[in-house]
Amino acid sequence: RKEAVPEVYQAIEVLLEKLRNALLLPEEDGETESPHAFIMVVDDPTGNSYVENLCAPKPDPKLAIRQFRRTREQMIQMGLLNAEADDSQWSEREKELVGQGRRTNLRKEMEAAKKVMQAVREASEANEIMTFPANCSSCNMPGDTRMQMVDIPHFQEVIIMSTTCEHCGFKSNEVKCGGAISDKAKRITLIIEDKDDLSRDILKSETSAFKIPELDLDMYAGTLGGRFTTIEGLLRQVHDELDRRIPFLEGDSAVAERRQRFLQFLSRLEEAADGKQFPLTLTLDDPMAHSYIQNIYAPDPDPNMTIEEYERTFEENEDLGLNDMIVENYDQTANTETA
Repeated sequence: RKEAVPEVYQAIEVLLEKLRNALLLPEEDGETESPHAFIMVVDDPTGNSYVENLCAPKPDPKLAIRQFRRTREQMIQMGLLNAEADDSQWSEREKELVGQGRRTNLRKEMEAAKKVMQAVREASEANEIMTFPANCSSCNMPGDTRMQMVDIPHFQEVIIMSTTCEHCGFKSNEVKCGGAISDKAKRITLIIEDKDDLSRDILKSETSAFKIPELDLDMYAGTLGGRFTTIEGLLRQVHDELDRRIPFLEGDSAVAERRQRFLQFLSRLEEAADGKQFPLTLTLDDPMAHSYIQNIYAPDPDPNMTIEEYERTFEENEDLGLNDMIVENYDQTANTETA
């Protein structure tokens, strides 16, 4: 190729040189930071890819994860949608979610959500538990999900959903908050001083991030989904999830130093749940203001708890879909878009 097509040969050599430079580590080229740094993007429609977090259990400052909704073409490639099917199988709702920069009219969704909330409220008032069919998220076998509304004193109503699979034994529970979207975000900080504080009820919504600096625990929003439990229960759930779901810490791919550091973190987390480490500072940061920590002094202020309200950033509103939300003149907007 060097003799026959020299321009192609040169282009390939340039590419190979870049790949060789990318393999140079800072220790090898004498620099504190490699001049050949590069960005790697893993775009996986299946959602089954993973890049190791070298700072686990802390967030990796070099790692960014973003979830997205699959396009129709990706659904066809994965075999989730028939390529010969008509557009009726690709609903208008899916088209709206996939489209970039489109404003979404949420009136129908809000009305449907109100009907669901009303149905669950009526069932809860009658001391009944609503049941609806759903597939197990572990083995995909059909099963039942139970739902009931709970009124948390001095807070709001929430929906608790629970699923137990009779086929594989998988269990899950999740909390969905009802009510209107708060105008401001909320940050709750609690100083945990004794075992009584560990027994406080806590509602961590699916949009809430939380951290405990003394344990080096810093969890992104969305971790664990929505949970209504005690502080001790939340710590144990975090421990169990991290212990089971952090790959690359077992087998021949594990780095001994990182594995030892992670095991020490899990040990501190377990000691905290057992009430052997005080004080601790727990912070819930929820842009939707749907999280809650029990005030054991209610209705008086809690001396160990601080609640702050703050304005959401544009990026937070964008992530929550609030920038494109239409809350006024639904009919006029719908008619304009139809026209």
